[in-house]
Amino acid sequence: MIKPWNAPVSSEAKALSQRLCDVVPVLTTQRLTLRAPRIGDFAAWCEILCGPRAEHIGGSMTEDEAWHEFGSNVAAWALRGHGMWTVTREDRVLGFTLLGFEPGDQEHELGYLFLAAAEGQGHATEAATAARDFALNELQLPSLVSYVAVENHRSAAVAARLGAVRDGVIDGCDIWRHHPKEGA
Repeated sequence: MIKPWNAPVSSEAKALSQRLCDVVPVLTTQRLTLRAPRIGDFAAWCEILCGPRAEHIGGSMTEDEAWHEFGSNVAAWALRGHGMWTVTREDRVLGFTLLGFEPGDQEHELGYLFLAAAEGQGHATEAATAARDFALNELQLPSLVSYVAVENHRSAAVAARLGAVRDGVIDGCDIWRHHPKEGA
């Protein structure tokens, strides 16, 4: 069955998509590149959202639900001037980091979702640091938080390494408040 993520795309449509992707800021760190998501990144997105890794973000989704979520996060670039980046290392997709504002959010959110194979290597902290600094210093967002499920200790540890401080609870999630990097 043909699905939106594997349907044929004309060369003209691919060229337009590339021009749109070129507008999304590329962030680089010592080891990582944060770039605009591409349709080919959807497989990694599904690996995260359609399986057990999604337990702390509302539970496993179907591929169709994940496609809608993927599209919403990519479209945020056009609608809000910020959105999701695909995090890569040497052209290998490791995960995603995003600046979002989803229904139910009270403030701009810094999110990070990574493949199991990318865990334990500091990738989430490195990518989220770059996204945080971009959000607060370049975009001048008025505030930035990460909503972390209370039982998601790994994600909470990333927020703490970023220098965020716990600042309340909403809907079963700790609110971790991010501050601009000193001297930036």
